[in-house]
Amino acid sequence: MVAQEDRGVRCLHDVDSVHGFMERVLDTAALLHWPPDRLHDGVCAPSQRVELERLSPARAMLVEAVNIEWRPVSKAAMEQAVAAATVSGDLPRLSDVDLDVLALALEANAVLYTDDYRMQNTHKLAGGAVEAVVNAASKHVWIWEQRCTGCGAISAVDGEVKRSKHDVVGECRVCGSALKVKRRRG
Repeated sequence: MVAQEDRGVRCLHDVDSVHGFMERVLDTAALLHWPPDRLHDGVCAPSQRVELERLSPARAMLVEAVNIEWRPVSKAAMEQAVAAATVSGDLPRLSDVDLDVLALALEANAVLYTDDYRMQNTHKLAGGAVEAVVNAASKHVWIWEQRCTGCGAISAVDGEVKRSKHDVVGECRVCGSALKVKRRRG
């Protein structure tokens, strides 16, 4: 770790051969799986504390003892994250916590550490750097679209799409059948 003065505020950043001096935004997977010393000086969203407490109360207690910056998400950063996830088509499959983490990474132009392929995809498409936590990082950037299960109509995923981990994200404006998010062909 290397200390760097920035406008009177002490900032600690990781130095590595690939990313140099960059902040690290850590997804909840890192909070759950990495040793405490590796979490040191990472940036996380306050919503991740709640998620971590729900998933593993014992781990949440351990993480509280680590020097992590719990940074609130600004409205502008959230709008940037929603816009980026809309462009990539990943918005329907991202949770509120995912969007918080993505917003922090985009706003800080930080390296995003996550195993979530949708978050990796969105951050890469927006020009950000990603690193995997435990699993292998995604190899491709994909664009997603809404496809009607009835008439086959195709449309871009918009910012008002229903967010869900399930397949159906809305109804077709043409025939009323279910819309599903599918990878764009070609």
